[in-house]
Amino acid sequence: MARQWSEGHSTSILCVGASPGPEGLLASGSEAGDVTVWSQEGTIIGRLTLPGDEDITSVVFSPTAPNQLYVSHGDNVSVLDPRNLKGHMERFQGAGEEEINALALNETGSSLAVADDSGAVRVLELPGGKVCRTLRRHTNICSSVAFRPHRPNNLVSAGLDMQVMLWGLQKTRPLWTLNLQDFIEEEGDHQQRPGQLFNPPLAHCVSVASCGNIMGCAAEDGRVHLMQIGSGSKLEQQGAVKAHSQGASQAHFVSFLSHPYYLVTGGNDGRVALWDLSKHPVVCPEAKAKTKVAGPQRRKGKSKAKRKEQSQHEAKAEKKEEGEDEATAGAEEVMEEKSGPKLSISHGDKVNWLCPAVLKGKPSVVIADQSPSLTVYPLSQL
Repeated sequence: MARQWSEGHSTSILCVGASPGPEGLLASGSEAGDVTVWSQEGTIIGRLTLPGDEDITSVVFSPTAPNQLYVSHGDNVSVLDPRNLKGHMERFQGAGEEEINALALNETGSSLAVADDSGAVRVLELPGGKVCRTLRRHTNICSSVAFRPHRPNNLVSAGLDMQVMLWGLQKTRPLWTLNLQDFIEEEGDHQQRPGQLFNPPLAHCVSVASCGNIMGCAAEDGRVHLMQIGSGSKLEQQGAVKAHSQGASQAHFVSFLSHPYYLVTGGNDGRVALWDLSKHPVVCPEAKAKTKVAGPQRRKGKSKAKRKEQSQHEAKAEKKEEGEDEATAGAEEVMEEKSGPKLSISHGDKVNWLCPAVLKGKPSVVIADQSPSLTVYPLSQL
């Protein structure tokens, strides 16, 4: 069922983007500065090698101007016409402080967010590319950035410091910060699979569902960490899906299926999976499953001194209750594991990028890996 799109690149493809316009063009970027634009059928419409031989790290189509494709290479952003790849229409030199890892556009096409190796997120005004905000809180590489749908002044960033941050662009400090390592420690990792590496949750890719209130972040621990944003942009719920046996490199919500809570993920284990999160406790808190409420939580109990003062009967009762709680939580964890992905694909190669797209009316996912070809899988089972 998989299709290969080849001859568009000669080196490993690093990123893919899909146009929201009626033509449904796709663009891919690879090592050494190559950009290729494809039709929905996989026909090459244009190819361009940008000067400098710098890797193309992100490609994003404007949601409001079909003739504008934003491409990051080094610390620059070039604006290309996807229908006429003869050269850049505009270039924002030094858009990033260091090498850029990811780009994101808000829904109105008026702001471009740039995440770079310094850990900074710069926000550029469009048109023109003037830097209007520089957001500095990450202490390591900022790997991913995304705007919240319906809130063009809210964006989320994630980095190799294991932090996920929600920003309001009126200020230069985050509305909140979630440390994924703290979440792992609070949760406890006794459900770790045998033979699975204990990798730190370096944050690689963040995505926001089209509803604007559910976020997912693919991390090096193999999980996709989930967050629910409530009123006042507060972090209300958090949890995770154990998605991959090795690092999860990609997680993207799919906007064109029956509800906004489908998430497609890819990992270093060569696996691609589609998840229905509509009943996950972070998305649907009423669901009877183990979940985390935002903020540090500790088991309610008495101090050691006071425990000693308890009667033997009370101590036994408490011990029994704790045992029941742990057994229930364990059963719920098993239930969540059994639910599994709606679709699991053994791609066989480490996933660099994945891009959900409707191709000729069919829901699909486009995969970039270590090779110079793209692979297209149908999601037609849904």
